[in-house]
Amino acid sequence: MFGSYLEGGFGNGKGLVALPDPDRHIPQRPERSSQGRRKYRTIWISDIHLGTKGCNADLLIDFLDSVDSETMYLVGDIIDGWRLKKKFYWPDAHNDIVWRIMKRARRGTRVVYIPGNHDEMFRQFTGLNFGGIEIRRAAFHDTADGRRLMVLHGDEFDAVMLSHRWLAFVGDALYHFMMGLNRWVNVARKRLGLPYWSLSRMAKHKVKNAVEFIGKYEEVVARAAAERGVDGVVCGHIHTAEHRMFDGVEYWNDGDWVEGCNALVEHADGSMEILNWPEEVARREEGERQDSHVIAAAA
Repeated sequence: MFGSYLEGGFGNGKGLVALPDPDRHIPQRPERSSQGRRKYRTIWISDIHLGTKGCNADLLIDFLDSVDSETMYLVGDIIDGWRLKKKFYWPDAHNDIVWRIMKRARRGTRVVYIPGNHDEMFRQFTGLNFGGIEIRRAAFHDTADGRRLMVLHGDEFDAVMLSHRWLAFVGDALYHFMMGLNRWVNVARKRLGLPYWSLSRMAKHKVKNAVEFIGKYEEVVARAAAERGVDGVVCGHIHTAEHRMFDGVEYWNDGDWVEGCNALVEHADGSMEILNWPEEVARREEGERQDSHVIAAAA
């Protein structure tokens, strides 16, 4: 059903999105062994924006091959229907990401998909289950230490989305222009041996209006969680990973896989943390370099 909808909705005469069969798909990048993976109780990821060049597919594949969990929440904007309707873009790496998620569901991980504004076309399937993936408009999660968290994408609380939808589309076009610049910046940084860095993320933290918008958004979402009588909220949407407290209510944003490349995780004891995957990769590679130097010196 899901694959059929993609084929009918996103073709532009040049290509169609056909989701991979988890049993037959041969990924361009083979999945690494599950041995040595970090084990978490829960993982939240959002704002992947498959179907755009801004999606950091390589980093996300590395993340998915490095972690496992009992439950995974896909907190919206997983597939970018806005961009796919304008221009078709679907490389093999994006199929490999979908395949990894579907395989995870087949292996017993509970996968809950909460569509966002960019993949809002899937909200009509709320309450259904395909390939072991549950589609929900929102969800509630109970942590191991007894907290109850509301989980939703968060565009419901975006004043621009609610009042000026046309402005949201203009902003989306400008955002993708900046992400194009960001790709070229990181091509140059990679050639210089430097780690991934987000131009748009830096700009967001420097521009006063953006900082004010983020602050107001976080407060509004936390207030909505308090009104529903829960202990906290997990959302995405604004591509800014964050943990804050508002009058005793926890606000968590799991970030994105376009700019910051973050994930939110829950450990076995219920404690939670935000992972910045570019930093995780940089630390791992530095450790591997040091190990190789030790081996070379001992040889």
